[in-house]
Amino acid sequence: MSTKTLDFWFEFASSYSYLAVMRIEPLARAAGVTVKWRPFLLGPVFLSLGWNDSPFNIYPPKGRYMWRDLARLAARYGLPFKVPSRFPRNGLLAARVALAGADEAWIGDFARAAMRANFAEDRDIADPAVIRAILADLGLPADALLEQAASADTKLALRSQTERASELGLFGAPSFITPDGELFWGNDRLEDALDWMKSPRLPSPPSA
Repeated sequence: MSTKTLDFWFEFASSYSYLAVMRIEPLARAAGVTVKWRPFLLGPVFLSLGWNDSPFNIYPPKGRYMWRDLARLAARYGLPFKVPSRFPRNGLLAARVALAGADEAWIGDFARAAMRANFAEDRDIADPAVIRAILADLGLPADALLEQAASADTKLALRSQTERASELGLFGAPSFITPDGELFWGNDRLEDALDWMKSPRLPSPPSA
């Protein structure tokens, strides 16, 4: 396994995280980079910044642009896309399941299936039945994983991971952090993050 690991911070309710989740594994594999999947919740991060909703809802022109941009990019990447009937959806359950499986071989398949359900099939990923169906379709022990996702340990782990995101200075998703601590934000910075890991172009930032 590669010793070069890219921390991939994503949110199941995040529109641009959809694109990054669907693209990251083959790009990382080609770059010889291992992906560390780090699901977290944007809601608490936004609240810490003084927002009580997605900025795409708070600022309607920005939201309209985002949906058109997402449609263009999905077409460019050959990805299915449908504007969800509700945005943002509650990604809490999906995040807990993903955290429980973050180091398992199926994490990428689950993340892509859950994202596809939200942003291509307009299914409610907050509904346990939807998540159970996704897990079952992947041949995974759905009931056991949902039970694990509902455990106190998993709930605490997701809370801690979200707090860690704020500590690291994350303000949106997707975000990528390289082993030397360089932060890249946005689907359009995925390739930049992978390139950086091959050859950093600037000195590391000074410590705060």
